Amino acid sequence: MTGRATVSAPYAATLAEVGGLTVGPSAGGPPVLRDACLSVRAGQVLGVVGRSGSGKSSLAHGLLGHVRPGLEVRAGTVRVAGLDPFDRADARRLRGRVVSFLGQDPASSLNPALRIGTQIAEAVRLRSTVVGGGGVRARVEELLLSVRLPADRSFRRRLPRELSGGQAQRVALALALAGRPSLLVLDEPTSGLDPVLADGMRALLAETLREGDRAALLVSHDPAWLGAVSDDVIRLEGGRIVGRGIPAAPSPVQPSGAPSGGGSPGEAPRATAAGPVVAGGLLVRGLHAVHGRSAVLHDVSLTVPAGSCTAVVGASGSGKTTLARCLAGLHPKAAGSVEWRDGGAPRRRGAPVQLVAQDARGALNPRESVGTALTRPLRGVGGGSARGASDEAVRLLRLVGLDEDVLARRPGELSGGQRQRVALARTLAAGPRVLVCDEITSALDRETAARVLDLLDELRRTPGLTVVMVTHDLAAAAQRADQVVVLDEGRVVEAGPADRVLVDPEHAVTRKLLAPEGGPVPTVPK
Repeated sequence: MTGRATVSAPYAATLAEVGGLTVGPSAGGPPVLRDACLSVRAGQVLGVVGRSGSGKSSLAHGLLGHVRPGLEVRAGTVRVAGLDPFDRADARRLRGRVVSFLGQDPASSLNPALRIGTQIAEAVRLRSTVVGGGGVRARVEELLLSVRLPADRSFRRRLPRELSGGQAQRVALALALAGRPSLLVLDEPTSGLDPVLADGMRALLAETLREGDRAALLVSHDPAWLGAVSDDVIRLEGGRIVGRGIPAAPSPVQPSGAPSGGGSPGEAPRATAAGPVVAGGLLVRGLHAVHGRSAVLHDVSLTVPAGSCTAVVGASGSGKTTLARCLAGLHPKAAGSVEWRDGGAPRRRGAPVQLVAQDARGALNPRESVGTALTRPLRGVGGGSARGASDEAVRLLRLVGLDEDVLARRPGELSGGQRQRVALARTLAAGPRVLVCDEITSALDRETAARVLDLLDELRRTPGLTVVMVTHDLAAAAQRADQVVVLDEGRVVEAGPADRVLVDPEHAVTRKLLAPEGGPVPTVPK
């Protein structure tokens, strides 16, 4: 895949066309998207692949006439159905009717104060020709059923906070389909879902894309999925389109420094132990937690030895994020205890337990720069000079694979993967003893995710950091974790060494997570 690629086909009607699109920071600096040229035919699925920060989301947003705050269009044109989405009048005719967007964060598509039936009905009235209360209600029910959700009144009256992650993503898809768009822009629509829900969402999207002549621009870090559903795939690097073609199935990503021997052919070796596990650790006993009147966690107990890595896995809605927030003291406990015992571990500044949230957009202040976000905890808990804090901020950014120029940007000027790494760097700035990571690699490409996980392994070796990894990525759990805890409906249904839980699972929930389609349980590297 080399050279500049322009995806086009003279024998089919062109629905969308991008010519020389260049997007960069408003305050100056290198562009995040350079001279992008492509076209999408009616009925075509065009895949987009690339590392985090390569410009994928900027390209996708361009088809809707949108740029992230702090960025501007420097050159180029975009036409969708012959209209300019950057023109206000044309944008009103296009958005939701001709082109619709579905991203990895359903919360950004849903109004938290409105019931989902009301939101979908409003989208139907605004974006379609359906009129009359009965017609709108029938269309709402049709949309809910089409995305495999209940259409009864009780479900339509739910608020977004009463939905699981998978349900919220499908409601967001129903909103995107309300105006029967000809072009869907899909930006990592399955990255935050567990394997079972992700497989279901992929099947649902494949079904949706087969309807009529609907076209799609599909951004994903999953080469296998892109290869299965795309007619063509373009690759971005450093903001440039550098090639095209259906990607080959990837080989397993090996952690750096992992031994090359052992295991069956084709297996990725499991990461070696991060170092000597010192006495002490994180002790959780009889933890109960509620949301409103609903119990979310029931009598959860676990022990995370200092210097070790524990993976917490489970289906969406099983209570993983609530557990993570309870460990960090961000969600009140109804009963039970969470205690950190130093036991000889190296003394570190700041609160002992820190959370890296899955929603990096919500975790970072949109009005302050990355530099401010990093230097505040550095000066607050370390008491050092401004110069020392600035130098340490640069070091932390480099640790997570980001350049120094990110310091001057605000969160809205970064890609999803860049924001996630900034959130990790800010958490490390507080000097935690325990790092609770809630799906921190879900917005990252495979290579960047592997580097972040390598970084966590390195931090465990040198400063003796303890890691609790909430994840849907069972391969990462197999390669990185010392022990695995499986949650289901707020209860621990299985726990033990990773080699045992992921090779010889005892509970049906664990077996379903490992083989969501009913196939054989995958072999876990030794």
